[in-house]
Amino acid sequence: MPKWAFLFLFLFLFLCYNCFVMKLKKSLFFTLVMLCVAPAFAGWQYDGYYIDDGFQDNDRTRFVIGARGGLSWGNAKIENNIGSLYGYYYVNEDNGDVISALAWQAAGEPSNYLDVGYGDLSTLPAKEKYSKTAFAAGASIGFTVPYHPNWRLEAGYDHISETDYNQTPLFEGDLYVTGGADISEAIVHVASGGAMATVSTDIISAMAYYDFFDEEVKPVNTVVPYIGFGLGYASSRTTLKLSDIYGDLSTDSDLQNYGTATDGVIQFTPPSDKSKYPSSTNVAAIGALGASYGINNYTYLDFSARVMYIPKITWNLVNSDASQHREWFSAKNMIYTNLMIGIRFEF
Repeated sequence: MPKWAFLFLFLFLFLCYNCFVMKLKKSLFFTLVMLCVAPAFAGWQYDGYYIDDGFQDNDRTRFVIGARGGLSWGNAKIENNIGSLYGYYYVNEDNGDVISALAWQAAGEPSNYLDVGYGDLSTLPAKEKYSKTAFAAGASIGFTVPYHPNWRLEAGYDHISETDYNQTPLFEGDLYVTGGADISEAIVHVASGGAMATVSTDIISAMAYYDFFDEEVKPVNTVVPYIGFGLGYASSRTTLKLSDIYGDLSTDSDLQNYGTATDGVIQFTPPSDKSKYPSSTNVAAIGALGASYGINNYTYLDFSARVMYIPKITWNLVNSDASQHREWFSAKNMIYTNLMIGIRFEF
């Protein structure tokens, strides 16, 4: 194996070790140190030799290191994942308003409400989709392929900063209810729960890029477009604070393990330490389209759009000591679109 390949492999494994074994924020310092030290070994890329006429054969491999930052737009459909959970409802026979059994009891059990029975809340759709803008930053290390300088192979890390998803009601729609004392079955329009949620995402990736140029060496003072594609490991840190503002969740015996009841309504008490929430992990598909501008033979300004697809990011309901958790909702088919400006060095 060539010496540059050993260097690349070592740095990639070092990055993975820091991100998975050590705490992520602390690991970034050591990773950046390695990114700065690595160019000192840049001479490894030229394992050339002299042939009979004195000409040196050069495989044109270059060590690549880069950093970038910009904005990220996340977009996904919110999916109800609460599982089997039933609410009991009453409907106002005068105006059609629907309230939970707990709200009906708190109102003094008014007689102008009809008992329409119970319905499965897992069938309710989310009120709003996820659509948020965040800051994004990333770094990459890699090399150009020997004898094929148009191709670059890079290991990368991208961080998408924390955004919130605050929604009341969380779920809302038409619900089939049955078993009521006054109406045996019906379809009523109900709302359920309120959520204060956050998410941030880290992605470690392996990418291949193709730079569009015809010369033997990448030109300077010229815009060089490129495309890229790859796969990554995505870890999303999510938090969720749930509220039962409609009173339809508090009668469930399992949910009573996630808080304490005040006047019959559960006050959910999630852990204050965000690290106690389970992470949502996935394989991510990544595509990139961009252009670089060479300031000199070693330094390039980089402008890119990166699209990252994550099949599912999950939010969990967690109790105060994190001993129990229950999946509550998810962002299905999350697509992050990152618009980035960066700098790349090739030695």
